[in-house]
Amino acid sequence: MAERRVRRMLLWVALALLAVYLALCALLYLQQRRLIYYPQFTRVAADQTDFAISRPDAVLRGWTVNPGHRDAVLYFGGNAEALQANRGVFAQWLPSRTVYLVAHRGYGASDGEPSDAALLADAHAVFDDIAGRHTGGDVAVIGRSLGSGVATYVAAERPVRNLVLVTPFDSLAAVAQSHYPAFPVRLLLKDRYDSVARLPGHHGKLLALRAGRDAVVPPPHTDRLLATYKGQAQVVDFPHAGHDDLSSDPSYWPAIRAFLAPAD
Repeated sequence: MAERRVRRMLLWVALALLAVYLALCALLYLQQRRLIYYPQFTRVAADQTDFAISRPDAVLRGWTVNPGHRDAVLYFGGNAEALQANRGVFAQWLPSRTVYLVAHRGYGASDGEPSDAALLADAHAVFDDIAGRHTGGDVAVIGRSLGSGVATYVAAERPVRNLVLVTPFDSLAAVAQSHYPAFPVRLLLKDRYDSVARLPGHHGKLLALRAGRDAVVPPPHTDRLLATYKGQAQVVDFPHAGHDDLSSDPSYWPAIRAFLAPAD
């Protein structure tokens, strides 16, 4: 009799734990975009920007640095990155290129809500607009962290000669799974940014900047992405840098400027 009670108690405990686990899975699924995107730290008023592109359901806004040059750079920023704070350093290090800092939808002064499909479609439109403004010039693409997934997509679909990826990842699903190993993240995730499947479509040059102490995108995720590149990637390691302080390293901007020569 006592043994039967113990078995029943263990069964109820197991069922309670399963219910809690399923509830947490449901919470992750329903709240996943709040866990992925952090636009609230980047919002600015539209009148503080100087560049805009209209989309069918949103206006994307940002900033232009060093206007009037033949060659250009299109920069896709990281999560929670305030793009306007980068204007001075881009102007300093890439003086021979016009730089476009366009906020993802929902970020900065851009309209809309972020999602994988929306950001990638926006990126095509932005690149095409800028390429039209720089006919005959080179439009290099730089993507950092979240923006690396967007930049890789553009480089796979458009004729990008020079691609720079800063702390890039193989896929958002793989990175998220490594952060939440107890949950079936690969099954739950809507927005995947599957760069590992897209990078082989890029046929230009590639510079990858890898942070050795990156706790957000651990270096193995960068390595798995680079293994799919069909060309000879130029990789610059920053063994003592983390995900957020990589660009503070004295070698960061010289590496990008040297890669984008001869324009600079």
